[in-house]
Amino acid sequence: MLNDVTFGQYYPAQSFVHKLDPRCKIIALITFIVLLFVANNFYSLAACALIIGASIAAARVPLGRVLKSVKGILFILAFTAVLNLFFHGGEHLLCSWWIIKIYREGIIFTVFFVLRLFFLVMASSVLTLTTTPVSLTDGIESLLKPLKWVKFPVHELALIMSIALRFIPTLIDETNRIIAAQKARGADFESGNIFKRIKAMIPILIPLLISAFRRADELGDAMDARCYSGSKNRTKYKKLKFGVRDAVSLLIVAALIAGVVLLNIYWAQIFPQINDFIKLS
Repeated sequence: MLNDVTFGQYYPAQSFVHKLDPRCKIIALITFIVLLFVANNFYSLAACALIIGASIAAARVPLGRVLKSVKGILFILAFTAVLNLFFHGGEHLLCSWWIIKIYREGIIFTVFFVLRLFFLVMASSVLTLTTTPVSLTDGIESLLKPLKWVKFPVHELALIMSIALRFIPTLIDETNRIIAAQKARGADFESGNIFKRIKAMIPILIPLLISAFRRADELGDAMDARCYSGSKNRTKYKKLKFGVRDAVSLLIVAALIAGVVLLNIYWAQIFPQINDFIKLS
């Protein structure tokens, strides 16, 4: 049931993206998210799609693995798309029925919203598929180091994120084992209406929560037994270093920022009628 969940699962490969410094990849992801919301026409949004495609090709990750990450939010995408489509206002009314009114602006806003969220999840999936949880948290901790000046617990936050990412595959496997055990006892999770299916999930959630708390206690005891204290003098087995590959990647990111901004500005001047129709207002 949960075999399609790819978030937090590392995909080993020898690629350009895999060898990048995790801090570089985190900065690139944040920049891409900003680009998604800066894009105000379909041309710049298409450029973001090309960036995603190039990143997947450079990472040598199967496209199916990346698309699986979107399956987990399909319900959220569909639900929010329906709400935006039926209740987003505008000036150009296309059809009306009872309290539901569909505007041209609502359709454009819905398409933008769905595509932005779709690309955002795909980009985040590329990051987690090409970066181990330990490297990812090391990169986050390194980027948040300036917050130590205001007594922010950077190391503790990085440790929490590392543990959380580490246990995502473990909890998925545990859930699958519980589901298989319940099915062997005659449980039915696929028939009936939505309320019956939700009720049928209770025999899964309770053992899963108990197992999660038990694993947390065992992990805490193991850390105490090893005298873990998270002191500021801790050293790292692998030190992060920026290389030529990372510098080139950041230059490409800067060029992409400039490209999307130029698309936002000059496509409106070249095709004013098309831009007036598709521009998100």
